[in-house]
Amino acid sequence: MAQVASGPETEPAGFASPRAGTRHEADLYTWVQEQVAHLRAGRVEVLDLDNIAEELSDVGSEQYDKLESAIEVLLAHALKWDFQPERRSRSWALTIAEQRLRIERQLRKNPGLKSRIAEAVTDGFRTGRLRAAREMRRSLETLPTDNPYVWDDILNRPFELDADR
Repeated sequence: MAQVASGPETEPAGFASPRAGTRHEADLYTWVQEQVAHLRAGRVEVLDLDNIAEELSDVGSEQYDKLESAIEVLLAHALKWDFQPERRSRSWALTIAEQRLRIERQLRKNPGLKSRIAEAVTDGFRTGRLRAAREMRRSLETLPTDNPYVWDDILNRPFELDADR
């Protein structure tokens, strides 16, 4: 292997020269800023297309994950509400209301996620069931294995305390 000469034209190991740009793995923030600058300047020939594609895919996955997470938390609280009625609280009702707002906002900002609602509900229920069992300190077998909530329940079913609570 050839020795690389050091001097003003080379950088220490782990650093990219300004001409080559920052490596995606070395400093994501700086790499993103450089890619944005290249795009805005129309320098498409210097773009790191493979890593840009990967990052864009990750952004899409993050939007799905936000939807699934809100569904998970909501379903965990719905299960607790239905299977531990003696412990119902204003906090649970407000958490369900908050997660509904998060779901609505996520779908409004990302209408393409509507095609993945069934998948997000399935995934969210599986994890929400585990969460509910843990928080209720109950065996997982005491909760339904199949999701008892349809989409309309998730978005609209009332979860309100009795007037005396």
